[in-house]
Amino acid sequence: MENPVAACGVLSKMPTAAATEPAHYALRVGEQHLELDNALGARVRIEPTGRIFCLHCGRATKKSFAQGFCYPCFKGLARCDLCIVKPETCHYHLGTCREPEWGETHCFAPHVVYLANASGAKVGITKPSQIPTRWIDQGASQALIIARVATRQQAGFVEALLRERISDRTNWQKMLKGAPAPVDLPALRDELFEQLAEKLEALKAFVGPEAITLVDEPVVTLSFPIERYPAKVTTWNLDKHAVVDGRLEGIKGQYLLLDSGVLNVRKFGGYEVNVRIEPEGTAVAETGDLFM
Repeated sequence: MENPVAACGVLSKMPTAAATEPAHYALRVGEQHLELDNALGARVRIEPTGRIFCLHCGRATKKSFAQGFCYPCFKGLARCDLCIVKPETCHYHLGTCREPEWGETHCFAPHVVYLANASGAKVGITKPSQIPTRWIDQGASQALIIARVATRQQAGFVEALLRERISDRTNWQKMLKGAPAPVDLPALRDELFEQLAEKLEALKAFVGPEAITLVDEPVVTLSFPIERYPAKVTTWNLDKHAVVDGRLEGIKGQYLLLDSGVLNVRKFGGYEVNVRIEPEGTAVAETGDLFM
């Protein structure tokens, strides 16, 4: 990055890609994408305007729910229902899906079950089209597809079984403090499959023998643009802080790692902000001149 860049608009999840090493990131502010590939060392300043908008319907809201939705959308959209977090609880068959057509498109589609290592080994599920985006968003350094499944609910059934032996959560503070110790994911997969063999066979018999396919695929390794990990993780909060300001030392998951603290960009989806990124060595602008 050679020149300062500035934007004003609604913040949303950072677009990511693994076409390059390390992972590619951009900061999405309204319709603008501020590329971050060469931004390490730059001064980042983010100033919330105090306005919040729903990422789905666009209406103004006093509070954001589920990382970017107004309350009516939070209560009415299928993508905000509990079954998205726990897909084994899908209730489409009961006729109570909030958006049946959306569910048919997004939930009755192939999914994968995977193991990942971001702060230690975990299990998760996603759509094939979300690979490797899902793993980058989680800050995973390693990932391995272990099963291909016909629907989201069935993937949830497999994940629920594996949760008996392994967590489905990432310790985000540990993830931000450094690269995790490598895990032999194929060996872990084989161990889990052996321990749960009877239950997996019973599940396959329940949903249909062709619905769940256990697979042997290569481990994917990922890296992130990080100059320095924080020794202590302190967080910026756009509800509490009038200005986020610091030198960009890394990006991992959906976090900006500043020398002054970390910001979970996805958490504040829908917040209108002014952003300015100044390359290292640029003269610091006066506060009143930043967003003119």
